[in-house]
Amino acid sequence: MGDISTQEKPTVIVTGFGPFASHTVNSSWVAVQEMDRTGGLGDDVNLVVQEIPVAYEIVKERIPNLWTNYQPKLVVHVGVSGIAKELTLEQMAHNDGYDKLDVRGCVPSAQCCRLDVAAPSCLVSAIDMSRVCEAVKKSGCGVDAVLSFDPGRYLCDFIYYTSLSVDRTRSAFIHVPPLNRPYSAQQLAAAIRVAVRAMLDQLSERGDA
Repeated sequence: MGDISTQEKPTVIVTGFGPFASHTVNSSWVAVQEMDRTGGLGDDVNLVVQEIPVAYEIVKERIPNLWTNYQPKLVVHVGVSGIAKELTLEQMAHNDGYDKLDVRGCVPSAQCCRLDVAAPSCLVSAIDMSRVCEAVKKSGCGVDAVLSFDPGRYLCDFIYYTSLSVDRTRSAFIHVPPLNRPYSAQQLAAAIRVAVRAMLDQLSERGDA
């Protein structure tokens, strides 16, 4: 085996959201930054982190560009949920029903992510989130995890559907609770790291480059 420094490292993109509504400090971006600051995903992965504004049009423009520019092995979006008490692994996303105003006071055209007739009403990630959930629970990171099939018909759902539309085999979404309700940024960062590594393990098992 060659030294890892001489090999092409896989790129993983992890995004968090900016402030919105009562979330003047968005725990998703704080946790993603903390994960990046404390070792990222390890020396064998090129981690790219991005803060995404809570705006439909910015998501529609920026997310496909990230896929094109970085050719990532995996894209993981992280968002905050005011009702979450655990790390919440989302299995699927929706195309329609986006009637909540973003930070610019806008909703997408026809309240849809994609307007083309062929766009499925739902897209399901090929990553088995139940397995990721179990990996977090067994890791000893101190954060509980649950599986979900409803990302909420807001920017979290919207950004997830956007990435699933690009490649559903290597897209994922994680909801985190607000900071200190009950987990600190350090705990959330550790749990996200475990979850993302578990996703990479699945991709390796099925031979994805």
